[in-house]
Amino acid sequence: MSLLDWLVLGGTLLFIVGYGTWRTRGSRTLDAYLLGNRQANWWGIGLSIIATQASAITFLSTPGQAYDDGMRFIQFYFGLPLAMVLIAAVAVPIYHRLQVFTAYEYLETRFDRRTRTLASVLFLVQRGLSNGLSLYAPALVLSAILGWNVSLTVWLIGGLMISYTVAGGTRAVAVTQQWQVAVIFTGMAVAGYLLVHYLPGGVTFTEAVQVAGYHGKLNLIDFHFDPKDRYNFWTGMTGGLFLALSYFGTDQSQVQRYLSGESVTESRLGLLFNGLVKVPMQFGILLIGVLLFVFYQFNQPPLTFNIPVREQIARSAEYAPKLRALEQRQTQLFAAKREATTQLVTALRGQNEVQIAAAQSYLQTTEAATRGLKDDTKAFLKQAAPTIEAKDTDYIFLSFVLRYMPHGLVGLLIAVVLSAAMSSAAAGLNALASTTIIDLYRPSRPHLTDLHWVKASRWATIGWGVLGIGFALFAARLENLIQAVNILGSIFYGTILGIFVVAFFMKSIGSKAVFRAAIVTQLFIFLLFFTTDIAYLWYNIIGCALVMLLAQLSQTLQPEPQKKTAQLA
Repeated sequence: MSLLDWLVLGGTLLFIVGYGTWRTRGSRTLDAYLLGNRQANWWGIGLSIIATQASAITFLSTPGQAYDDGMRFIQFYFGLPLAMVLIAAVAVPIYHRLQVFTAYEYLETRFDRRTRTLASVLFLVQRGLSNGLSLYAPALVLSAILGWNVSLTVWLIGGLMISYTVAGGTRAVAVTQQWQVAVIFTGMAVAGYLLVHYLPGGVTFTEAVQVAGYHGKLNLIDFHFDPKDRYNFWTGMTGGLFLALSYFGTDQSQVQRYLSGESVTESRLGLLFNGLVKVPMQFGILLIGVLLFVFYQFNQPPLTFNIPVREQIARSAEYAPKLRALEQRQTQLFAAKREATTQLVTALRGQNEVQIAAAQSYLQTTEAATRGLKDDTKAFLKQAAPTIEAKDTDYIFLSFVLRYMPHGLVGLLIAVVLSAAMSSAAAGLNALASTTIIDLYRPSRPHLTDLHWVKASRWATIGWGVLGIGFALFAARLENLIQAVNILGSIFYGTILGIFVVAFFMKSIGSKAVFRAAIVTQLFIFLLFFTTDIAYLWYNIIGCALVMLLAQLSQTLQPEPQKKTAQLA
């Protein structure tokens, strides 16, 4: 990176962190520190929700996924708008009426402290691990692309995140997230524009989309039902719906965003704003990946986008000759593929069906040969560098940024990745501290002062931040973690959602029944995860349904009296 890039990167991050810390300094009451005195407006809530969900993994992995697998990942989000409507209608008024700090406080009102503690602990385990992964994933890719040390990168992201979260609490997270979202949208819009601008020979955006379609990359909707397939219409509208219901309705990192709203209406509007924006936003990020694919039909990509690994192998006396042979083979195949793509564009312009068919046939031949090369390359990389992940799609977007972006914009796009990492992890860190203090610590010491709780919350923030950094550093010893966040969430979210669904809608169920059901369900989900290959989105449905079923069965077999306060729900 050039000096200008470093100035843009450093200036962007220091402004966001400094402004957020300055604006939110001096929170001295628990309500101010954890919920910003409940004064947030709807657009601030909406932007904060978007920033919390859009981690660095979104901007590193999603374009690469579209490059490799097309647009079908968009189906993952099809259930999200409906989930926003349901949460706004059911959960938001209950949380506001009870004036809770966390979602899990409601569970003690409805059931008992044991059930509240169980849900809190499940959240803390899941979110604590996810926060570590959210720090590790961008650190891993940035260190590989930029040559940074992984540990130092983790400490850089984690240290900045801890500093402003400790200083200003929820308001600091919300204020910084608004600027982070601005940086993210600006950077991705610039990247999309330049991708189209860099297409050769006057290839238009429409022609680029047509080329992508002929390569099968515009596979937006797949109605084929397959329980092992993670991304089709049915998993998105069912498993994706339940995942969104649990994430936005019961995960404190998201619930805390709209608990800070000054009214039920503001919180509801913030959720609905997210429901309207999220799918188009994800579509845009996936479209960037598709445009990257088209760009590399005219510009030869590297044999592997993980350039440091390529350079490491090139220095090996044992493997360098085979690497050069594969690269020469790639150069020959790419020349044929580029010629076939050019012929297709020409035929599309002339709307000549005969030429289009001939170009497609030529393209299919070159694609078959290219797939064979990819398979040989993966096998070679696994042999030459067995400790690295053979799938390098997470490196595609940043590789393009560093090779083709003008000076200054490189720094801006790196700032996008780091901003996304901090915005998501900071919200998780804030929620971990809130849940620890409100649900585990304060119930046993109810008479201490607000000043004590604020200090305790700050120390909890520091503690969870250091633990997250520690787990991220430990994660560097493991493999295949970049895409693990959604899987990790799905393992726990179904059970937590089931507890809340019983609380909201099954008034006859008592605390002992739901507690037993949740324990058995969580053990069963672990069993499914380790012994089957069911797509992880189904865990959310299975977990929720099983808690409801087992709780009803337990209540029927062993009836128990209900709390009078249950009618608050």
